[in-house]
Amino acid sequence: MGDPSATTTARRELAAPRDVAAGLWAALYARDWARLRGFFGPDSIYYDVPTTAAAAARGPEHIEARLKTALAGLSEYSHGTSRVVAEGNLVITEHEEHWGWPTGEKVTLPFVSVQRIEDGVIELWRDYWDLNTLLAAAPPGWQKAMAAGDLSWVFDATGLV
Repeated sequence: MGDPSATTTARRELAAPRDVAAGLWAALYARDWARLRGFFGPDSIYYDVPTTAAAAARGPEHIEARLKTALAGLSEYSHGTSRVVAEGNLVITEHEEHWGWPTGEKVTLPFVSVQRIEDGVIELWRDYWDLNTLLAAAPPGWQKAMAAGDLSWVFDATGLV
């Protein structure tokens, strides 16, 4: 679960929303799950817009589980050049993710991520990307594993986002 006092300290150090978002990306691309959980509160919501708010994740542990569901089977995972716009408590990041599977398939996924940050906590995180780009590149085994995996993290955020 992590040390709550360390999380509070990290939030104080990363008070500016732009810095909070940068810290999240650093933790995510390092797959530092313990650190990643510290950016979210119990009511934080993450969802991929192409899969709808009905397939969101809520709270640090479920957000981690959601991310791991997609990323666990990858042999390569990196982040491309970002453009960041921050205004008030909103941070918009234009970026790309490079995914690779052990079977040799690779894909570059363009993303726009929108995060609403309050008091150092990411309250809402929306990812905009093209699901068809991913599905056209992903190996069938990965897609089957996704469909058969643990989906206990699913939270229907329809009406909340």
